[in-house]
Amino acid sequence: MNAAPPTSSLAALEAEIEACRLCPRLVSWREEVARVKRRAFREEAYWGRGVPGFGDPQAQLLIVGLAPGAHGSNRTGRMFTGDASGEFLYGALHRAGLANQPTSLGRGDGLTLRGAFITAVARCAPPDNKPTPEEIRTCLPYLRAEMGLLRRVCGIVALGKIAFDHVVDMLRQDGLPLSGAAFGHGVFYDAPAGFPWLLASYHPSRQNTQTGRLTRDMFDSIWLRARALLPEPPPVETIQEKKDDQ
Repeated sequence: MNAAPPTSSLAALEAEIEACRLCPRLVSWREEVARVKRRAFREEAYWGRGVPGFGDPQAQLLIVGLAPGAHGSNRTGRMFTGDASGEFLYGALHRAGLANQPTSLGRGDGLTLRGAFITAVARCAPPDNKPTPEEIRTCLPYLRAEMGLLRRVCGIVALGKIAFDHVVDMLRQDGLPLSGAAFGHGVFYDAPAGFPWLLASYHPSRQNTQTGRLTRDMFDSIWLRARALLPEPPPVETIQEKKDDQ
């Protein structure tokens, strides 16, 4: 089965993603991780299910990552929550006015997004952070369904090359001419009316942030540009003003 059933609401889609068992390898892995746990979280109840998208139902900006982290989203049940990638991402979104707080600890921590919705091309934590091409293809209908339900989206930020390539493929299927679209940090593709523009960024993985391949300033520039492209951007202090206050 390679298609998610049709849905009429984000809440219904969220329930379908949470209950999904279409990929046996991923189901086995996510549940094993939830059972064995990491020592630092051994007292916590892991989510251990498919992770739905998260954010503003009236979002103008769609943020697409790769997959949940084994001890991040697979533990907390919310995209980019509970690990170093999430700390880096939500800190940047907060500085850009797209999140109400810079931390992402768990589903009940009060975090909300302003004009943005975060999702991924795969919804289960994969071994070694590497879903197979077939597993991604099986999961992509969920992203397609989200895009259909988020009717105000006018721009997409793709985090990492895999997310970028699959978003490009989907937009091409919709008729957007993106021949020769190549991934690179800060690469931007405009779009005619009726299609979302696309902005690429390195993924905020620990491998990228700790090596300096993706710096705070590089990441901030992505979100400032994305915010500036929105027709109704949320109010925000400038990043420099927030730095001066720290």
